[in-house]
Amino acid sequence: MPYCEVDRYQNGDEWDGVRLFYRRFGRGATKVLLVIGLAGTHDSWGPQIKGLTGSLEPAADDEESGDAAAAEGDDGDGIEVCCFDNRGVGRSSVLPHKSYYSTVIMARDALALMDHLGWKKAHVFGHSMGAMISCKLAAMAPHRICSLALLNVTGGGFQCFPKLDGQMLSLAFRFLKARTPEERALVDLETHYTKEYLDEKAGSCTRRTILYQEYVKGISSTGMQSNCGFEGQVNACWTHNMTTKELDTIRSAGFLVSVIHGRSDIIAQLCHARRLAERLIPVARMVELHGAHLVSHERPEEVNNALMELIKATKSMMKPEEWSSQPENSSGVILMGFEHMRNIVKVMKPKQNSCKLLSEPSRRPGIFMSPQYCGDDGFRIASPKTS
Repeated sequence: MPYCEVDRYQNGDEWDGVRLFYRRFGRGATKVLLVIGLAGTHDSWGPQIKGLTGSLEPAADDEESGDAAAAEGDDGDGIEVCCFDNRGVGRSSVLPHKSYYSTVIMARDALALMDHLGWKKAHVFGHSMGAMISCKLAAMAPHRICSLALLNVTGGGFQCFPKLDGQMLSLAFRFLKARTPEERALVDLETHYTKEYLDEKAGSCTRRTILYQEYVKGISSTGMQSNCGFEGQVNACWTHNMTTKELDTIRSAGFLVSVIHGRSDIIAQLCHARRLAERLIPVARMVELHGAHLVSHERPEEVNNALMELIKATKSMMKPEEWSSQPENSSGVILMGFEHMRNIVKVMKPKQNSCKLLSEPSRRPGIFMSPQYCGDDGFRIASPKTS
């Protein structure tokens, strides 16, 4: 299995290594590092791996590392993607205390992984907590960054709190009552996807029904994230903060930035992402899409188009002023207009034979994709007693 030792920590009288589990996909001179968010595993990047490389088949030589292995993939115009489990989740090391988790520490983990792979530079794309980690990485080692994409990002701390309204209070109440993966599944769906998306027909039933079944199957097969890992990652989000000096470093480093967000995200509020994009002008472009916290799953084609635009703009050495002055996802404006009109027609259309929605018990925010796509900001793989 492909592991990378990125750090060491004291465990009682002994020193243990911190190991990250990672996977590589595709081959090519263009390198992309994907950093997932809270409670998420590398699988959660499925739609983006497929969109960027054309395949979900891991590289056959994942055991190899270093410049020699990396050089094999340096020919051609293809894209090589690496995604990994952050410390505290999945197959990576779970450290025993929350002090071993911060976005700075986890950014160093990502940098050590790049060294392990022999990557001098990479496009770094992060989601949610992974976007916070990516910001720290970009400020820490700007010379290692080709471009930066921040999906559903906030500035950490109090910005991690979701918008408190009746809907969120109801979700929180139902979460506290939940005791099983089955009970939590629907709350996870509601916190990460728009109702409109969940209610769309997919064959003989709705996406909600399909995702619910996949979630229960996935959480049963992968197990729950440990309390230590979850509390540590929450601590990383809570203590995250980007200083003016760090943002100045990113803004003056010379690479382009794309801030991508779902307009209906109730976990990471859109206003915080907009504020961050404004602070990174002129190198940042704000891309707002119809979707929620998992806009990367809800609108994979638009998200992948935005990521490819960023890669192409970097290769063509587009000037920051040109990048930020273009309309958000220029190719996506027409798409979004079409989507909006399609949604209006759907609402006006009389409902026929729609599948009966499952009743809603609860759970905490996570991320999801398919059975094995349990994790951040997708379905949280955490102990039932952890909130």
